[in-house]
Amino acid sequence: MKQFLEKQKTNMFLWATVIVALGGALYFILPFEPDITHPLITVITMAIILLFKEMNIGLRAIGVFLFGFLYSACFTHLLNKPSINYPLRDFTTNAYVKNLDFSSDKTRAILQINIDDKPINVRVTLPESGEPINIGNTLRISAGLFPPSGSEAPDTFDYARWAYFNNLSATGFISDYQIINKSNDINTNTTRTFIHNHAKSFLTDALYLGYKNALDPNTKQTWTNIGIAHVWSISGFHMTLVGGWLFLIFYFVFRSIGYITRRIPARIPATICAWVGLLFYLGISGFGIATLRAFLMTTLVFAAILFGRSVLSLRNVCIAFLIMFLINPHYILQPGFQLSFAAIFGITWYFGKDPTNVFIASEPKNKFLNNIKTALMTTIVATIFTAPFIMAHFNSIPIYTLIGNLIFVPIFSIVIMPLVAIGTICALFNGHFVLTLCETLYNWMLNVASHIANLPYATITIPHISWLALTIITLGLFLLIFITPDNNAQKWIQRKINYVLSGIFICIGIVIILCTPKPVFYITPDHELIGMVYDGKLEFNKARASNHYFAFNTFRKLNGEEPSDKNIRHKCDQGVCIYKSDKFTIAYIQKFVPLQKNLPALCADKNIDYIASYFDIDSKTCAHKILKNGFVIYKSGRIKYTPINRYWDKTH
Repeated sequence: MKQFLEKQKTNMFLWATVIVALGGALYFILPFEPDITHPLITVITMAIILLFKEMNIGLRAIGVFLFGFLYSACFTHLLNKPSINYPLRDFTTNAYVKNLDFSSDKTRAILQINIDDKPINVRVTLPESGEPINIGNTLRISAGLFPPSGSEAPDTFDYARWAYFNNLSATGFISDYQIINKSNDINTNTTRTFIHNHAKSFLTDALYLGYKNALDPNTKQTWTNIGIAHVWSISGFHMTLVGGWLFLIFYFVFRSIGYITRRIPARIPATICAWVGLLFYLGISGFGIATLRAFLMTTLVFAAILFGRSVLSLRNVCIAFLIMFLINPHYILQPGFQLSFAAIFGITWYFGKDPTNVFIASEPKNKFLNNIKTALMTTIVATIFTAPFIMAHFNSIPIYTLIGNLIFVPIFSIVIMPLVAIGTICALFNGHFVLTLCETLYNWMLNVASHIANLPYATITIPHISWLALTIITLGLFLLIFITPDNNAQKWIQRKINYVLSGIFICIGIVIILCTPKPVFYITPDHELIGMVYDGKLEFNKARASNHYFAFNTFRKLNGEEPSDKNIRHKCDQGVCIYKSDKFTIAYIQKFVPLQKNLPALCADKNIDYIASYFDIDSKTCAHKILKNGFVIYKSGRIKYTPINRYWDKTH
């Protein structure tokens, strides 16, 4: 054992990255806001991290974990973004246009307005008609603004938290506006808008400008169902292509300049110029999480090329991971971050084990087969490592991922991406022929993709994955890539110890998923929408509600149903719904008059275990029955509450 632990010391930095992330994740998923102001916590943590350099490895791990936890908490409190805590209807004010987001059916804007003399950012949908607006314009708007809603159920997406860390204080719509001041500001956002207005192509918007909603939702779902949705999110795939093109262009340019090549290798200035080009690409693509991660990784790769270091290095991936964590610790909970790093960790581990056998063919005739093998294994490894996160965030897994990637990724790499780049440049000079050709080719590809997506079992619905199960499975993947086995050991288990431990953790995570029961009763934190399970299907107290659009989908996902399923209306008898199971009975009161008439009787009824109401109620005689806030109830009668009163839920 001692020899095994000594062998793992070289990977301590890698494990420190994981432990920091676990500390940060724990802070964000806690059901309550911890008291980080307690001086003892800070003193102990700083003492462990800073004072004891030669401490026990266990204590050091605790210190690193606490650092991740406290850094996330301090970052959250210091961010201190103002917000609104109640809807503002028919609200009239002046607004400054900071950014525009173009989608297939509507345009959204990021506006800066003042609330109580504090500037806040709001995301609003623009009306279809009206004078075109540009970034930098000052508007007089009439709008409806709403505070971002939190989790609709435990262990689900918290939009309020996401908005807080993405500098959004409210969402809503503009009913009317007037431009009162026009501006000619020039920055990355105005450059993006300029290119969008001239290209007039969703391909440019999606592949180069980073507009995530440029594709029609149904079309995007088709690409998701065949496992290549990553093509439409600017990440390592795009950075690698653009960086490679720029490097080759500048390399041949500098090779032709003898004055330079006689003094330094042409790869050095070519690498620097390619990096500058990628920096520009990062700017016009909108600084997305996956894009920023890819840019950091590319920067480290370019640095390794310049200094003659190993390009494929897990240490480089961990450095990029830590930089992203320090920039914004909340990134670790966002799907783009998790999918992006899961893929790059897996690919780096697999090819880094023996890069010479993968990337360098001994004979020219083997190069083609070697490239096919590399593309195939890249797809397989990336699919395996991203699968848990795809299932956790989207409750489904595409089955034909390998087929989709082998067919379409080469076409995007060799044909679509270069042509769209050329076509976008031509469009700036009013030449749209190339982009028209690209869209024709794209439509042919979409037709093929639709046939694949409509094959039997193209996607499989997955049960809800809790944070606990996802964390254990993630630790299993890290055990696989971070543990260094003893290849000279006599026992098989010692030579394959990383596979054995990884398999154990992943199996534990799968068991947790399979053994986790589904709730049978759901209620949103505002108690306006409830969902009840009858014969395995969800029924709601209302068929639709614009302010609970995501709640319907969230409840259905937790129940293993498709988001596209029709909402089944359950009519409450005279404003009172009674849900009975073998273990409990709950009464839900959705109107004021039924509340007055029925509350005393429900309190006195011994057959009623719980009472929930749309209106906030208190009663000393049956306080033990009255349930507040958002929650779900399982068949066993166990209640799990939706987290509230976290720092991002408050008004600051």
